[in-house]
Amino acid sequence: MSSTADYNQRIINEFRANGGEVPSWGGTSRLLLLHHRGAKSGAERVNPVAYLPDDGRYVVFASKAGAATNPAWYHNLKAHPKTTIEVGADTVAVTAREATGEERDRLFGAQAERSPQFAEYQQKTDRLIPVVVLSPAA
Repeated sequence: MSSTADYNQRIINEFRANGGEVPSWGGTSRLLLLHHRGAKSGAERVNPVAYLPDDGRYVVFASKAGAATNPAWYHNLKAHPKTTIEVGADTVAVTAREATGEERDRLFGAQAERSPQFAEYQQKTDRLIPVVVLSPAA
């Protein structure tokens, strides 16, 4: 397993052991566990992802720390938008959609204000970092 996979698994384990809290997480945003299915492989995956609450929705950012490419989970959600997330001690069925235009800019701006590293991530890359809104299933 790669060091990134090891790190993610440690965060996932800590999240689940502490009812959604991750004491070792040094970030300024809360974390959720994003379940997603491989766009090509169909394999089930879980990633810890920083999120911004927005009027009953959960907003995640495909920043990949400012890398040149989007994270795999972004492509997987585009292919399979109906999924689940773990927030706190709850598992929530959600539908993912990409925010665009003014909505994208407002949400990304709110996240960058709360967690300035997100503005740095955007400055590091030529791509526009996608903003994904996860809306609970009705």
